[in-house]
Formats: sequence, structure tokens, C-alpha cells
Amino acid sequence: MSGPLTRFYNHGESNAYPQMNGFSLNTVTCPNFVTAPNVIVMVGLPARGKTYIAKKMARYLNWIGISTKVFNNGEYRRHYTAEYESHDFFRVDNDMAMNIRRQCAEAALKDMLDWLERGGNVGVFDATNTTRDRRRMILDSINKLQYKIFFVESVCEDPEIIEENVKEVKVTSPDYKNMDKEEAIKDFLLRIQHYQTSYEPLSENFDRQLSFIKIFNQGERFLVNKINGHIHSRVVYYLMNIKLLKRSLYLTRHGESELNVKGRIGGNSDLSERGQNYAQALAKFVEQENIPNLKVWTSELKRTQQTSEHIEAPKECWKALNEINAGVCEEMTYEEIAVKYPEEFALRDQNKYTYRYPKGESYEDLVARLEPVIMELERQKNVMVIAHQAVARCLLAYFLDKNSEELAYLKVPLHTILKLTPVAYGCLIEEINLNVESVDTHRERPKNISRSRSIEAALETVPPHEE
Repeated sequence: MSGPLTRFYNHGESNAYPQMNGFSLNTVTCPNFVTAPNVIVMVGLPARGKTYIAKKMARYLNWIGISTKVFNNGEYRRHYTAEYESHDFFRVDNDMAMNIRRQCAEAALKDMLDWLERGGNVGVFDATNTTRDRRRMILDSINKLQYKIFFVESVCEDPEIIEENVKEVKVTSPDYKNMDKEEAIKDFLLRIQHYQTSYEPLSENFDRQLSFIKIFNQGERFLVNKINGHIHSRVVYYLMNIKLLKRSLYLTRHGESELNVKGRIGGNSDLSERGQNYAQALAKFVEQENIPNLKVWTSELKRTQQTSEHIEAPKECWKALNEINAGVCEEMTYEEIAVKYPEEFALRDQNKYTYRYPKGESYEDLVARLEPVIMELERQKNVMVIAHQAVARCLLAYFLDKNSEELAYLKVPLHTILKLTPVAYGCLIEEINLNVESVDTHRERPKNISRSRSIEAALETVPPHEE
């Protein structure tokens, strides 16, 4: 076997199921978590990880079905002002600049509130918001609309963390594109000093009527005050689980199974001969990579456990990682489903994310099932997850910030490792093919998704397989 190829990317019992006014009982909709729009306001000095936290919160909330968008005040400033010159722009005695900065904040706030008015669930106002006057202005604007508001303050007093944030994130921002790196660091540290002169942190006493969380030194400890509603609870739960660790997630599907070869979905079959070869190749890969403190997670199903059996590393079995339950369609081919349940087959093509198999699950159900897995992954260092196609799609969508429509059609080929490495505001994905042949199980959405389509049209994107 030749060496691995690597590519990098930045970045019922019957078919007579009841119908109600054209709505299938097997199509589910997102639970209504949000009774009123919510605003999350970031607070803190520069280089405290506010934008990192804001983007991760938004990614998580969108993944669980809560429409969320970040409005970054720095982007508004860069859009409305001339090219950045120096830290003097942030001096508290620079009246002209202070006026510009206030106008930019008001523009970002207005756009956020307009977006919420058009149907958004959660707006994240990402700015320093370090003074009580600024926070009062935000509160006045939001209270008029009777939206819920929650403050997230990041406090960091560890000079090593601050220095690392400045070097890895801030000096690569558009503000410093034409500046020497060392000069950029000096300028940004002076910018922080200007903010410090007027910084008024959230206070347990002065701000006791506000809902907020204070995060100290990137999660060393937390202070939570006056949680108000479901969104606040979910955000606090999430923020208290994420850890800023240098790590990678190795995501792979099980080796090719006997049912994969026959084009049958679900089930609990053994690995095929080629699947067994992949298990051997995967163990060799892990040995060669010498990944420190690696843990291996599998589902309860035989094909994932057989794929992991040669790997020398601690293993954990998760029921939550089991493949999506296809209900009455378990162990059937797509051809059999299209013939026996043609209407169900069409309904799934119409909205694959929310469609629930009769007596089974939807992708939306799967996301809910996988939330504890995500929380634990956020706390871990290096983990290899050996899972299944639908499960891998859900996990990928979280890390790559994909919407629900994209999620259901993400390509996760057999016998391939996806190495995910978190970076400042996103995730780097590296695709490693171990050169073990397998069947293709990816089915694209067909052009014709009508319930009255022909069998041929329904099956046009089904990959080939053994009879």
C-alpha cells in the first residue's frame, strides 16, 4: 500500500402513513426555543478572546437550530473609516475618533436589531463595551423593544494568555496588514492601555439587576448572575464547557461494512474484507503519527468497534455516536425504499434535515443526541472519533459552521480521516486518504423531489453497489 494522500482545505408498519393537510407526520420542525429575540453583548478589553467566544457561541446556537448572527463592531469601524494609522485613534481624549467609534457602534447595533426584527433569534453584539455609558446606551435601545439581553464579559489577567492572543490573532488583523509584526504588537498593547483608562467591569453590586456571566482567564472560573430564560441557560452551559486547548479531532467513519457493499443502510453488520484492511491501516496511521494523549471514541455498533480494535489507545464507547435510526427502513436499499415507500422517499429528499424516518430519527434528532458529545469534545485534547456517515456529518457541521441544508449532504467518504484543528476564528480541515478501496455511499439530492416522480428519477443519484 502506498503512502496516504493528503489534501488541505482552509476554511408505521406500512406505507400508509397518516397525512394532515399535506404535512407528513414524519417531518419534524425545530422546537421553538425562542419566545422573544435575545441579544448577547460582549464585554472586555481587547485581546481577551471576545470575538473567539462570540463566534463559537453563534456556531453552537446555529447548530442546535437557534438562528444567530454576530455583529462585530471592529468590522464596522474598518468599513466606515480610513486606513488604520495608529493606537492614537483609541485615545479617550481623541474626541473626533470617539465620535466615529460611537457612530460605528450605533450602526452595528441598528443592523443587529433590524436583523432580529426580520426573524433572527439571537444577535451577538461583539465589541469592547467597556464603559457603563456604552452599556447603558445598548440597554436603552434593547429595552424599548422588550428583547432579552445577556452580557458576556471576558476577563484576563494572565500576561502570557494576552501576549499569545495578540501575537496569534490581533497582529494579523486588517488593521496591521502594512505594519511590521513587532511594531504591530507595540501598537496594539498601547491600544489596550487606552481602553484600560476607562474600563468599568461588570459588577456584582452595581450591575446586580443585569443578566451576565464573567469568564476569568479563559475558563479558570466563572461568575454567573441572574440567568433569565432558556437561551441564557444554554449559553452558560456551553461557555462553561469550552476549553481553549491546542488539539486536533480525528474524525473517520468505520471501515466498509458488509451492508455498505450491498447498498443497505443502517443495521449492525461486520466489516467487509476491505473494511478490515482499513482498520489495519488506521492503526498503522495512529502509530506513525504518535499523537499525544490520544483517546478513541466509537459507537456501540460492531463496525466502529471492529475498526478501532487494532489501535493502541484508550477507547470509549458512546451510545450517542450510533448511526441515525432509519426506523422501518433499516437494512433496506434505496431502491427498496423507493418502491415500498415512494412518498416517504420523496419527503426525505424535500427536506432531508427535518425528515424523520417512520419509527426512526431525523438529522435534527441526531443533532440533539450529539450535543453531549460536542460538549465533551470541547473539553478534550486529541480524540479520534470512529463513527457513521450521518453522525460524522453532524459533527462536521458544528466544527465547520455549516447550516442545516449543507449538513445533510456533507461528503464524508469511507476510509478517509478528517483531521480538524481549531484555529483562531474557525477550524482547519485536513483530508487524509489511507488508500484502501471502498464503495461510495454518498447520495446527492436528486433534481426531481416531487412525490409523483418516477422511480427512475428518484434513484438517479443512488451510488452503485452489489445486488
